Amino acid sequence: MGTPPANPRKKVTLPMLREMHKKGVPITMITAHDFPSAHVADAAGMDVILVGDSLAMVALGMEDTSEVLVEEMLLHCRSVARATKAAFTVGDMPMGSYEIGPAQALETAIRFVKEGRVQGIKLEGGKEVVPTIEKITSVGIPVLGHVGLTPQRQNALGGFRVQGNTSARAMKVLEDALAVQEAGCFAVVIEAVPPEVAALITQKLSIPTIGIGAGNGCSGQVLVQVDMTGNFPPGRRIPKFAKQYGNVWAESFRAIETYRDEVKSRQYPAPEHTYSMKEEELNRFAEAVKGV
Repeated sequence: MGTPPANPRKKVTLPMLREMHKKGVPITMITAHDFPSAHVADAAGMDVILVGDSLAMVALGMEDTSEVLVEEMLLHCRSVARATKAAFTVGDMPMGSYEIGPAQALETAIRFVKEGRVQGIKLEGGKEVVPTIEKITSVGIPVLGHVGLTPQRQNALGGFRVQGNTSARAMKVLEDALAVQEAGCFAVVIEAVPPEVAALITQKLSIPTIGIGAGNGCSGQVLVQVDMTGNFPPGRRIPKFAKQYGNVWAESFRAIETYRDEVKSRQYPAPEHTYSMKEEELNRFAEAVKGV
């Protein structure tokens, strides 16, 4: 885990997130899919760490999020939970784990808390998932909503398209956001919605909105960590809203390429990377080897 921080943060709780929202302090959220990505996100001061179903693509190499299974999500949730000491953790319930009905959704949510060791869950949808949200929150499990572009339903939406870009569509996003708020969500993700629309929706809600491709008028922001750190090869398409803050791929490539070259040239390992042995013991071993 490395050297512990000199001034460790307090554990982020729902009351703390509500207080931040009340004071107008933006909430920072980022995805993580394993121990290292959660460790650095927590150390960097993220308020919320989301184990997003985007790990299907960025960690497991799948085509889209619809392919990932509950068991796979739980494995990654446990890994993230072990590294996270301060941030509030949320697990993304994958497609097929909650749509059948509230009972199925509650069973999945309980597994995320008990087996995945996260503090809350996220699910996609608006008015149609109200009974599901009510069922899950009724047993004390916090729920993060998700409206606007809902990637698990990309086939029905015609792909990853902007939502709420007409008056009627914007009203639908607002109605969905109000519905999940009333159902008990502690916050709601608004994805791929014009910033002016997202700002107006934020003003109408009493819970925080977390924007992703929805402008800076939301109560907070979330990004996929792999996108924002640049942990991908040149030429990979990333969403318009994803700002690249680093170039992990280039640094990792440079390090591995240098390692390769040093091994080939026998520069590595150098004496400082090896262990010593008393000379008399080495001589004794060398003599013994001759007789083998």
